[in-house]
Amino acid sequence: MVANSQVLAIVVTYNRRILLENCISALLHQTYPLRHLLIINNASTDDTHNWIQASGLLQHPQLTYHLTKENLGGAGGFATGLQIALERGADWVWMMDDDAEPVRNALAELITIAAKPTNIYGSLAIHGTETAWNTTLLLDDGSQRLVRNINEVPDKARVQFLPFLGLLVSRSLVERIGLPDADFFIAADDAEYCLRANRAGAEIIVAGKSHINHPKSCSQTFKVPWGTFVYLSLPPWKRYYDTRNRLLIARKYHGYRLVTQTIPGSLVRLVLALWFEPHKLAQLWAFSAGLFDGLLGIKGKRHIWWKIVNH
Repeated sequence: MVANSQVLAIVVTYNRRILLENCISALLHQTYPLRHLLIINNASTDDTHNWIQASGLLQHPQLTYHLTKENLGGAGGFATGLQIALERGADWVWMMDDDAEPVRNALAELITIAAKPTNIYGSLAIHGTETAWNTTLLLDDGSQRLVRNINEVPDKARVQFLPFLGLLVSRSLVERIGLPDADFFIAADDAEYCLRANRAGAEIIVAGKSHINHPKSCSQTFKVPWGTFVYLSLPPWKRYYDTRNRLLIARKYHGYRLVTQTIPGSLVRLVLALWFEPHKLAQLWAFSAGLFDGLLGIKGKRHIWWKIVNH
């Protein structure tokens, strides 16, 4: 990391006050101190706002609290947070959801590998001895390797993408590529941001020793003719965004693979959802709506418009 650079952390929260409390405590007790902590409350309807006001955190000199007027989704929350971070003059920004709990040396380990502001860096989300998310390493010989055990992740490794779970980005790179696409609302906004950065010449690099505790994703991995296929168990309203945003990304970045891989992959996910998930008609409706909007390039907060049931 560039000498004397300072790090501002962003946490986006929605209706998870207990998890947020743990996340804030972990961030304020890092061995490498943050310059500032920015909390984006995405119009939570639980007791998050009242707790923040009563906790004394608003008097903390290194903390800023921002309450949005409506739920902007993770994508809108991070876009809002990054804009505020730039206005506050942050050199580097470390972003995460409220269910992230960084270990005490997570930031210290991360900044040891963050040598170039032209790249994106990130902590490794873990659950015990396993990675919390499927992590695909990009090897020097051009091949890829899916890893699930944290001991398989090197101290520094190139990856396909990093989630907004300890992602570290420089001010200069944000100024080059812009903010996350708020119109994704949730799901794959981090993947799109990494693809956009990669197209601008950035490498996406994970720090294997920078750990963030996080619940493990509910996923299954299958082999398909075009590679490794990951299926996520999702409620219908999230199925809509997962389906739509995959198609939006493919339209923008993947060319003919939209037809040869993304659409077939989406159909496979539908079959698996109808096999594994409850509320099968709701899953089918959510998938159909996501397919329609994704193929037409329609963005925004749309699950309510489609009357997708929030099971």
